[in-house]
Amino acid sequence: MKCLLVSDLHYALKQFDWVTNVSKDFDVVVIAGDHLDISSAVEARAQIAVILTYLKRLHTRTKLIVCSGNHDLDALNDAGEKVAKWITKVRQFGAPTDGDSLSVDGVLITICPWWDGPQTRETVGAQLARDAEKPKEQWIWVYHAPPDESPTSWGGQKHFGDAELVRWIKQYQPDIVLSGHIHQSPFRQGGSWVDRLGSTWVFNPGRQIGPDPTHIVFDTTERMALWFSLAGAEVVHMDKPLNRPVPELTDLPSWFK
Repeated sequence: MKCLLVSDLHYALKQFDWVTNVSKDFDVVVIAGDHLDISSAVEARAQIAVILTYLKRLHTRTKLIVCSGNHDLDALNDAGEKVAKWITKVRQFGAPTDGDSLSVDGVLITICPWWDGPQTRETVGAQLARDAEKPKEQWIWVYHAPPDESPTSWGGQKHFGDAELVRWIKQYQPDIVLSGHIHQSPFRQGGSWVDRLGSTWVFNPGRQIGPDPTHIVFDTTERMALWFSLAGAEVVHMDKPLNRPVPELTDLPSWFK
């Protein structure tokens, strides 16, 4: 399975255009949260309408997977916790999102919502426990926040990751976690776009300005992941130990072309 990961597009429409244009080259496109921008001058309802149009178009081109992030919260649940109610509308055109799971070529993909309190956190925990019992060759989680105390959650002065995710990774040992949230991690000394917790690979593409988003391309069969940004390109081979610094990419593998 050839997959594209982006995150934290934050209503950058040129970056949504870029994702749309390249989407047909991938079996799966994952947008791991923060589709909206709470600091934008554009009203949230207008942002939602535009982003849903983009997501519907993407769904017609490839298998699209989206989860919510902290910028996407627009409603309260019955416990008074913030949730991204609008994102559930992508199910109307067939795209999986928060709380869903799907299998692609033997790979089970679990899509987790952003949690804002104990009730939503327990919902995520129950979701992971449920999917742990399902048959699968590989297991991927889509989860907006990276794990705490990881280079993928390093903001330059401290970590901003999710401690619960660390516990869940240790408990269930998924193959891959696809995240975002901390924009600076790949660009700060001590940070990174990739980490490994035990046998689990963790990815966070980070965020950059401009028409092209930072992005990660990986292939679950070839076991290779490639990160692209304005700072350059890097690669890791997921069938080998993670050694830092990650070597600079010089030639694209044949499966990428």
